[in-house]
Amino acid sequence: MTEKILIKGNEAIGEAAIQAGCRYYFGYPITPQSELPEYMARKLPTVGGVFLQAESEIAAINMLYGAASAGARAMTSSSSPGFSLKQEGISYIAAAELPCLLVNVQRGGPGLGTIQPGQADYFQATKGGGHGDYRLLVLAPNSVQELFDLTVEGFDLADKYRIPVLILADGALGQMMEAVSVNIKPSPKVEKPWAITGRRGRKETNVINTLSFDKDTSEQTNRDLQKKYAAISQNEARCEEFFTDNAELVLVAYGITARIAKSAMEKARSQGLKVGLIRPVTLWPFPSPDLLRVAQTAKAFLVSELSAGQMIEDVELAIRCQKPVYFHGRTGGNMPSTDDLYQQILTIMNAGGN
Repeated sequence: MTEKILIKGNEAIGEAAIQAGCRYYFGYPITPQSELPEYMARKLPTVGGVFLQAESEIAAINMLYGAASAGARAMTSSSSPGFSLKQEGISYIAAAELPCLLVNVQRGGPGLGTIQPGQADYFQATKGGGHGDYRLLVLAPNSVQELFDLTVEGFDLADKYRIPVLILADGALGQMMEAVSVNIKPSPKVEKPWAITGRRGRKETNVINTLSFDKDTSEQTNRDLQKKYAAISQNEARCEEFFTDNAELVLVAYGITARIAKSAMEKARSQGLKVGLIRPVTLWPFPSPDLLRVAQTAKAFLVSELSAGQMIEDVELAIRCQKPVYFHGRTGGNMPSTDDLYQQILTIMNAGGN
């Protein structure tokens, strides 16, 4: 059964999580994601779930560690400075190979910054914000519908790979309202024989631990993690492309900025300019093979972000620095307009695109 509802982005994440079988939420309020814990506080008890507002973000992430260890579908959410406080616990969760969902509805920074939208947590999300060699599978929705869909898929991917999955959104997406098609389906049953649920007839005791005093054992753990990350890179990288087959200039943007970039691209196309767009849907793994393919015919790339420019490095690495990469971004909670980006397109193309 499909139901269409008008819903705010933050609340769409909550509804999707419940539909996906999430029954445990641990978090702490912070703008601009506070509607998400508020939604879960209202709705989780009605389906037999547990909402717990922890005393801090640090407490919340460690509660998530415990619930995920017991095999539950569980999640937490926060916004930029609050998400930073969770980094130590996220590293533990990644090391313990615990499936769970993390949500960061980004705001402008650094520091306390502003409650307005931002995308400057890209490095933190994609390079590992905590200690050690670990990765998160990072999904970047660009609509309220995708907030819903990728939240559901995020839980499935987390269980498939036993990895924490991050929904990296922004304040604009979290606060906007759009129509969402909700597919009502039974919560999936996922077997987790590794979970700590009591012996229940098992001969072996399940142990979830990230500490090892043996260097070879520790190294093998790292090798196993890297093998899993390689499989994820091979199988899960994805993006959306528009007019890249004949584009001379290719825009690269994700999240809310990709919607602005698409409007600028369409305006340029209406004027006969060969402009395309690549929207990464996974920020890690980054869709490098797709960008490298497009780089064989494009003359230049233009990255747009709500930051001082962080995704530029991944674009340059993806295309192996074969073509010039330009940047247009805004910070402090500001967003570029379609006309701003269009003027940047004109400047680059009038200069020959290289």
